[in-house]
Amino acid sequence: MPGRIDFTWYGHACIEVVTPRDLRVLIDPWLGNPRSPRNAGSIERCDVMLVTHGHSDHLGEAVEIARRTRPVWPAIHELSLWLAEQLPDAGDDVVGFNKGGTVEAKGLSVTMVTADHSAGNWSQEGRVPLYLGEPAGFVVRLEDGTSFYHAGDTALFGDLALIGRLHAPDVAFLPIGGHYTMGPREAAMAVGMLGVQRVVPVHYGTFPILAGTPQQLRDELTRLGLGDVEVIAPEPGEATSA
Repeated sequence: MPGRIDFTWYGHACIEVVTPRDLRVLIDPWLGNPRSPRNAGSIERCDVMLVTHGHSDHLGEAVEIARRTRPVWPAIHELSLWLAEQLPDAGDDVVGFNKGGTVEAKGLSVTMVTADHSAGNWSQEGRVPLYLGEPAGFVVRLEDGTSFYHAGDTALFGDLALIGRLHAPDVAFLPIGGHYTMGPREAAMAVGMLGVQRVVPVHYGTFPILAGTPQQLRDELTRLGLGDVEVIAPEPGEATSA
Protein backbone atom coordinates (compact mmCIF):
# COMPACT_ATOMS: atom_id res chain seq x y z
CA MET A 1 0.00 0.00 0.00
CA PRO A 2 1.24 3.58 -0.60
CA GLY A 3 3.45 4.90 2.17
CA ARG A 4 4.56 1.42 3.28
CA ILE A 5 7.52 -0.71 2.28
CA ASP A 6 6.81 -4.40 1.65
CA PHE A 7 9.94 -6.38 2.47
CA THR A 8 11.39 -9.61 3.75
CA TRP A 9 14.47 -9.79 5.96
CA TYR A 10 16.56 -12.91 5.41
CA GLY A 11 18.89 -12.42 8.34
CA HIS A 12 22.05 -10.32 8.69
CA ALA A 13 21.74 -7.35 6.26
CA CYS A 14 19.85 -9.15 3.46
CA ILE A 15 16.59 -7.45 2.51
CA GLU A 16 14.21 -8.12 -0.38
CA VAL A 17 11.82 -5.27 -1.15
CA VAL A 18 8.73 -5.76 -3.32
CA THR A 19 7.68 -2.52 -5.00
CA PRO A 20 4.18 -1.38 -5.95
CA ARG A 21 4.80 -2.63 -9.52
CA ASP A 22 5.99 -5.98 -8.12
CA LEU A 23 9.67 -5.35 -8.83
CA ARG A 24 12.04 -7.31 -6.60
CA VAL A 25 14.93 -5.34 -5.09
CA LEU A 26 17.54 -7.52 -3.40
CA ILE A 27 20.07 -5.91 -1.06
CA ASP A 28 23.23 -7.50 0.37
CA PRO A 29 22.20 -11.07 -0.50
CA TRP A 30 24.27 -13.21 1.84
CA LEU A 31 21.66 -15.95 1.94
CA GLY A 32 24.20 -18.39 3.34
CA ASN A 33 24.03 -16.62 6.68
CA PRO A 34 23.06 -18.79 9.68
CA ARG A 35 19.64 -17.17 10.13
CA SER A 36 18.44 -17.27 6.53
CA PRO A 37 15.57 -19.69 5.83
CA ARG A 38 16.26 -19.39 2.12
CA ASN A 39 19.21 -20.27 -0.10
CA ALA A 40 20.49 -18.38 -3.12
CA GLY A 41 19.32 -21.06 -5.54
CA SER A 42 15.70 -20.39 -4.61
CA ILE A 43 15.84 -16.78 -5.86
CA GLU A 44 14.05 -16.88 -9.21
CA ARG A 45 13.55 -13.14 -9.67
CA CYS A 46 15.73 -10.17 -8.94
CA ASP A 47 15.00 -6.97 -10.86
CA VAL A 48 17.37 -4.63 -9.05
CA MET A 49 20.47 -5.72 -7.13
CA LEU A 50 22.21 -3.51 -4.56
CA VAL A 51 25.34 -4.36 -2.59
CA THR A 52 26.50 -1.84 -0.01
CA HIS A 53 30.15 -2.97 0.08
CA GLY A 54 32.50 -5.76 -0.85
CA HIS A 55 32.70 -7.71 2.42
CA SER A 56 31.70 -11.32 1.84
CA ASP A 57 28.82 -11.13 4.33
CA HIS A 58 27.18 -8.50 2.11
CA LEU A 59 28.33 -9.39 -1.40
CA GLY A 60 27.27 -12.93 -0.50
CA GLU A 61 25.83 -14.82 -3.47
CA ALA A 62 25.01 -11.68 -5.45
CA VAL A 63 27.04 -12.62 -8.52
CA GLU A 64 25.57 -16.13 -8.63
CA ILE A 65 22.04 -14.71 -8.40
CA ALA A 66 22.74 -12.03 -11.00
CA ARG A 67 24.01 -14.58 -13.53
CA ARG A 68 20.61 -16.30 -13.41
CA THR A 69 18.21 -13.40 -12.97
CA ARG A 70 19.89 -10.56 -14.95
CA PRO A 71 19.00 -7.63 -12.68
CA VAL A 72 19.95 -4.01 -13.14
CA TRP A 73 22.84 -3.57 -10.69
CA PRO A 74 23.79 -0.02 -9.68
CA ALA A 75 27.18 -0.32 -7.98
CA ILE A 76 30.00 1.85 -6.76
CA HIS A 77 32.54 2.43 -9.54
CA GLU A 78 35.25 -0.02 -8.48
CA LEU A 79 32.75 -2.80 -7.80
CA SER A 80 31.20 -2.19 -11.22
CA LEU A 81 34.61 -2.67 -12.87
CA TRP A 82 35.02 -6.02 -11.12
CA LEU A 83 31.46 -7.02 -12.02
CA ALA A 84 32.19 -6.41 -15.69
CA GLU A 85 34.65 -9.31 -15.44
CA GLN A 86 32.32 -11.52 -13.42
CA LEU A 87 29.23 -10.81 -15.54
CA PRO A 88 30.55 -10.34 -19.09
CA ASP A 89 27.06 -10.57 -20.60
CA ALA A 90 25.51 -7.99 -18.29
CA GLY A 91 26.34 -5.01 -20.50
CA ASP A 92 24.44 -1.89 -19.45
CA ASP A 93 22.69 -3.78 -16.64
CA VAL A 94 25.69 -3.02 -14.41
CA VAL A 95 25.59 0.73 -13.73
CA GLY A 96 28.68 2.23 -12.16
CA PHE A 97 28.22 5.40 -10.11
CA ASN A 98 29.35 6.87 -6.81
CA LYS A 99 28.35 8.63 -3.60
CA GLY A 100 26.06 11.57 -4.14
CA GLY A 101 24.91 10.20 -7.48
CA THR A 102 21.40 9.08 -8.40
CA VAL A 103 20.58 6.59 -11.15
CA GLU A 104 17.37 5.12 -12.55
CA ALA A 105 16.93 1.35 -12.25
CA LYS A 106 13.77 -0.21 -13.70
CA GLY A 107 11.87 2.99 -12.92
CA LEU A 108 13.22 3.29 -9.37
CA SER A 109 15.46 6.11 -8.18
CA VAL A 110 18.63 4.89 -6.46
CA THR A 111 20.89 7.35 -4.64
CA MET A 112 24.22 6.29 -3.19
CA VAL A 113 25.15 7.86 0.15
CA THR A 114 28.07 7.67 2.56
CA ALA A 115 28.67 4.89 5.09
CA ASP A 116 31.46 4.90 7.68
CA HIS A 117 32.99 1.42 7.56
CA SER A 118 35.58 -0.54 5.57
CA ALA A 119 35.19 -2.66 2.44
CA GLY A 120 36.85 -5.16 0.15
CA ASN A 121 37.16 -8.91 0.03
CA TRP A 122 39.96 -11.47 0.10
CA SER A 123 41.55 -12.56 -3.16
CA GLN A 124 42.47 -16.22 -2.93
CA GLU A 125 44.46 -15.94 -6.17
CA GLY A 126 46.52 -12.92 -5.20
CA ARG A 127 46.58 -13.61 -1.46
CA VAL A 128 45.87 -9.92 -0.90
CA PRO A 129 42.74 -7.92 -0.16
CA LEU A 130 40.56 -7.28 -3.21
CA TYR A 131 39.50 -3.64 -3.37
CA LEU A 132 35.88 -3.31 -4.43
CA GLY A 133 35.26 0.34 -3.66
CA GLU A 134 34.26 2.12 -0.48
CA PRO A 135 31.26 1.22 1.69
CA ALA A 136 28.01 2.98 0.93
CA GLY A 137 24.34 3.15 1.77
CA PHE A 138 21.39 3.54 -0.60
CA VAL A 139 18.22 5.62 -0.62
CA VAL A 140 15.68 4.06 -2.97
CA ARG A 141 12.52 5.87 -4.08
CA LEU A 142 9.75 3.57 -5.29
CA GLU A 143 7.15 4.14 -7.98
CA ASP A 144 4.61 5.62 -5.53
CA GLY A 145 7.13 8.06 -4.06
CA THR A 146 7.76 6.03 -0.90
CA SER A 147 11.44 5.74 -0.06
CA PHE A 148 13.71 3.67 2.14
CA TYR A 149 17.27 3.98 3.34
CA HIS A 150 19.51 0.93 3.71
CA ALA A 151 22.55 2.07 5.65
CA GLY A 152 24.72 -0.96 4.95
CA ASP A 153 27.39 -1.36 7.58
CA THR A 154 28.17 1.91 9.29
CA ALA A 155 29.23 3.63 12.46
CA LEU A 156 27.28 6.64 13.65
CA PHE A 157 28.33 9.77 11.75
CA GLY A 158 27.00 13.31 11.73
CA ASP A 159 26.03 13.45 8.07
CA LEU A 160 23.17 11.04 8.72
CA ALA A 161 21.33 14.27 9.45
CA LEU A 162 22.03 15.45 5.90
CA ILE A 163 20.69 12.17 4.50
CA GLY A 164 17.51 12.83 6.46
CA ARG A 165 17.23 16.43 5.28
CA LEU A 166 18.00 15.68 1.64
CA HIS A 167 16.07 12.46 1.14
CA ALA A 168 13.51 12.20 3.99
CA PRO A 169 13.28 8.38 3.83
CA ASP A 170 10.06 6.82 5.09
CA VAL A 171 11.79 3.73 6.49
CA ALA A 172 15.39 3.09 7.58
CA PHE A 173 17.15 -0.28 7.69
CA LEU A 174 19.90 0.25 10.28
CA PRO A 175 22.55 -2.07 11.72
CA ILE A 176 22.34 -2.54 15.49
CA GLY A 177 24.63 -5.50 16.24
CA GLY A 178 27.66 -3.55 17.41
CA HIS A 179 31.31 -4.65 17.19
CA TYR A 180 31.58 -4.14 13.40
CA THR A 181 28.85 -1.46 13.16
CA MET A 182 26.91 0.85 15.42
CA GLY A 183 24.94 -0.73 18.22
CA PRO A 184 21.48 0.10 19.61
CA ARG A 185 22.56 3.32 21.35
CA GLU A 186 24.12 4.77 18.22
CA ALA A 187 21.32 3.47 15.99
CA ALA A 188 18.79 5.31 18.16
CA MET A 189 20.75 8.52 17.67
CA ALA A 190 20.82 7.79 13.91
CA VAL A 191 17.01 7.51 13.92
CA GLY A 192 16.81 10.98 15.47
CA MET A 193 19.19 12.41 12.88
CA LEU A 194 17.29 10.83 9.99
CA GLY A 195 13.89 11.88 11.30
CA VAL A 196 12.28 8.55 10.41
CA GLN A 197 9.24 7.17 12.20
CA ARG A 198 9.83 3.55 11.20
CA VAL A 199 13.08 1.63 11.58
CA VAL A 200 13.99 -1.97 10.79
CA PRO A 201 17.06 -3.27 12.69
CA VAL A 202 19.48 -5.46 10.73
CA HIS A 203 22.99 -6.92 11.11
CA TYR A 204 22.32 -8.40 14.55
CA GLY A 205 22.00 -11.88 16.00
CA THR A 206 23.86 -13.59 13.16
CA PHE A 207 26.64 -14.53 15.57
CA PRO A 208 26.93 -13.97 19.34
CA ILE A 209 29.35 -11.09 18.77
CA LEU A 210 26.55 -9.10 17.08
CA ALA A 211 24.83 -8.71 20.40
CA GLY A 212 22.54 -5.69 19.95
CA THR A 213 18.80 -6.42 20.05
CA PRO A 214 15.62 -4.71 18.82
CA GLN A 215 14.44 -4.29 22.43
CA GLN A 216 17.65 -2.46 23.30
CA LEU A 217 16.98 -0.19 20.33
CA ARG A 218 13.46 0.50 21.60
CA ASP A 219 14.83 1.26 25.07
CA GLU A 220 17.42 3.67 23.65
CA LEU A 221 14.80 5.40 21.52
CA THR A 222 12.61 5.88 24.60
CA ARG A 223 15.60 7.29 26.51
CA LEU A 224 16.08 9.87 23.75
CA GLY A 225 12.41 10.86 23.74
CA LEU A 226 11.77 8.96 20.51
CA GLY A 227 9.53 6.27 21.94
CA ASP A 228 6.89 6.91 19.27
CA VAL A 229 9.22 5.57 16.55
CA GLU A 230 8.04 2.16 15.35
CA VAL A 231 10.71 -0.56 15.56
CA ILE A 232 9.76 -3.35 13.16
CA ALA A 233 11.67 -6.56 13.80
CA PRO A 234 10.27 -9.55 11.92
CA GLU A 235 11.66 -13.06 12.03
CA PRO A 236 13.92 -14.00 9.09
CA GLY A 237 11.81 -14.96 6.09
CA GLU A 238 8.64 -13.25 7.34
CA ALA A 239 7.05 -10.97 4.73
CA THR A 240 6.42 -7.63 6.39
CA SER A 241 5.22 -4.08 5.71
CA ALA A 242 7.02 -1.15 7.28
